Amino acid sequence: MLDHTQQAALIEPLMLGDHLALDLLNTEARVGAQYVDFWQAGADVARWLARCGIDVGQAGDQAANDALLDEARQLRAIARELVGLRKRGQRGDPERLNRYLAAMQSAPSLAWGDDGPVLARQRPAPSPQQALGQVAESLADLLVTGQFDYVRQCEHPDCVLWFYDRTKSHRRRWCSMALCGNRHKAAEFRKRKAGG
Repeated sequence: MLDHTQQAALIEPLMLGDHLALDLLNTEARVGAQYVDFWQAGADVARWLARCGIDVGQAGDQAANDALLDEARQLRAIARELVGLRKRGQRGDPERLNRYLAAMQSAPSLAWGDDGPVLARQRPAPSPQQALGQVAESLADLLVTGQFDYVRQCEHPDCVLWFYDRTKSHRRRWCSMALCGNRHKAAEFRKRKAGG
């Protein structure tokens, strides 16, 4: 949960998950007493993808933007379900995710560089489907290779944000020390002052 100053300044989702799939989940957050979906239009999704370094291609018409919003929200719901199941050690059904992964079709391409031959993957021109396919691939990678002991939700009781704990000691508790960590410390300080 964010304080009033942070709420007023927050117009974009925070990118603090340390993994694209977790940043996807964090496009919904609790701001004050209510949940906020930072994706209200296709342009919001396109802006988030751009922040993630993913090219969505040419801006489409209203129907294309509405479709992007709908597809991105569906992918986020799939991610929330699969990450939650994986975190609890349960199996999920990958079929809906595989539909997004199918957009990641590519072909090998051989090029000759200064240091010799290089094998690369060529993808079709950027498109919303390709962009969401890249996010889906990140989610699949997290589900397969992620160490789920280090995939965590913020410990602040009012926060719903996720992160990948890549700290050396693996003791990260908060989505951000500047947000929830400092609020927890301040609350503990107030408790000690009131009790002593």
